[in-house]
Amino acid sequence: MQTKNPYRWWNLIAFIATIAVNYLANALPLGGRNTREISDQFYIYMTPASYAFTIWSVIYVLLAGFIIYQLRSSTGSRDSVLDIGPWFIISSALNIAWLFLWHHLYIEWSVLVMLLLLASLFIIHRKTRILRPTIGEALLIKLPFSLYLGWICAASLVNIGTLIYKNEWSPFGLSQLGWSIALLCIGALLVIAISFPTRDWVLPLVFVWALIAIAVEHREEDVLMVTAFGLAAAIFLYAVYLFIFRRHRSS
Repeated sequence: MQTKNPYRWWNLIAFIATIAVNYLANALPLGGRNTREISDQFYIYMTPASYAFTIWSVIYVLLAGFIIYQLRSSTGSRDSVLDIGPWFIISSALNIAWLFLWHHLYIEWSVLVMLLLLASLFIIHRKTRILRPTIGEALLIKLPFSLYLGWICAASLVNIGTLIYKNEWSPFGLSQLGWSIALLCIGALLVIAISFPTRDWVLPLVFVWALIAIAVEHREEDVLMVTAFGLAAAIFLYAVYLFIFRRHRSS
């Protein structure tokens, strides 16, 4: 007898709520500020070019695929779906909470919630690392959460950078350029640490996307641009290595 997923309808509700709040965040907007106005208010060297945020559309389309996949009776009872448990609902609640905090400029609390979101997606990521997935599992379970986690890794850095900028801190006496470069390097190490144990080559490519967008946005700042492009090249080669390694291991 197949075990039904007790969270499948809650997952659907959580996903719809997340999409709705994301839409209202700019349509209302929440806190009387849209995303662009907040970005302009806290414009830092970590801020990526605006086109980078189009990745959210890809993430949400793939997550919609996951929701449909886990609702179907033929696939919703798979271990790959059941293992996620309540963590997708938790991640959705944290996503929504972050939007409210961010748009009301509670930056300190938004960083805490962002880190909790990062942690919840890390747990989901580990639970969805299926060794020999079906095509459906690869495209609708593994891929969505690789992209989601990869982007939240980058978003967490921007959030932390905004906190430092807002409070006019100078960590270790570094200038804004200095601590921005330090955060990019820390982010690159974080992505490697998360992706290497599971040989996930998709996740680092998302960070490459973010790094290139940062380099493009700040191309007039030579040191930052060179650093961002250099890290992007290194992480891209690392992703290629993981891809080849996985193919070699499975052959």
